[in-house]
Amino acid sequence: MNYKLIAVDLDGTLYNDEPAISPATIQALIKAQEMGIRVAISSGRPLPGLFHARDALNLQKYHGMLVSYNGGKVVDTTNHETLYENTIPHELAVEVLKYLGNFPVVPMIDDGNVLYVTDKNAYRVREEALNDSMNCVEVSSLIDCLDFPLIKILTAIEPEKLPDVFKVIGKPYEGILDFVQSADFYIEAVPHGTSKATGLLKVCEKLGIHSDQIIAFGDAKNDLEMIKLAGHGVAMGNACDELKECADEVTLTNNENGIVHTLNHLIFS
Repeated sequence: MNYKLIAVDLDGTLYNDEPAISPATIQALIKAQEMGIRVAISSGRPLPGLFHARDALNLQKYHGMLVSYNGGKVVDTTNHETLYENTIPHELAVEVLKYLGNFPVVPMIDDGNVLYVTDKNAYRVREEALNDSMNCVEVSSLIDCLDFPLIKILTAIEPEKLPDVFKVIGKPYEGILDFVQSADFYIEAVPHGTSKATGLLKVCEKLGIHSDQIIAFGDAKNDLEMIKLAGHGVAMGNACDELKECADEVTLTNNENGIVHTLNHLIFS
């Protein structure tokens, strides 16, 4: 297969547990780009949270793509063109923010530069702001500060509570919003049909390639659609069982240069 695009998730995939991108992984992905294969970072994080990896992989030099917000926003790194953006209608966002008060979750929203919360010391807030390279601003009401287009609503929840909450939290909004588990402690609400796969399809349209020409790497449940879409879907060795079951290949873990292992036999051999 003549692969033309490599799509990589960030946390648990491109990043090891430090978290950092190993020198071997950086070298392999730059080598692939030198061969003319594009790279798309595909993550649930807001756009600024992808910039460190963008720079480490030299994506601007090689015309890479950023698929952020679980596919809700797609940006060309070279000309900074927004290829796609899907937002939650304002009235619906207000309704959902009120609704979330019924659950033991910590809602967070962002405008692409600032992370807004009602308690800076709440569960996972500081970690999220740090990972996304965004300023964190504490406000009295998320609803009152919502004067910007909202691509997703992130909620943090203690892992032991997540399974029971996840079963029910999205039911009133089926067909309107998708509630996605992106980590053991995150549930995200995005417009219905939004996924890393839909974001990658926008990339394919821009580049004039077919989804069969994608190699995709992931580890979590929010990578499922992307792995199924790709011509060669790869689950990391540390991936969840659901992803391993649907992947074309299970590679080594994110701490064992799993991306390098697959690229060595798939495109470098």
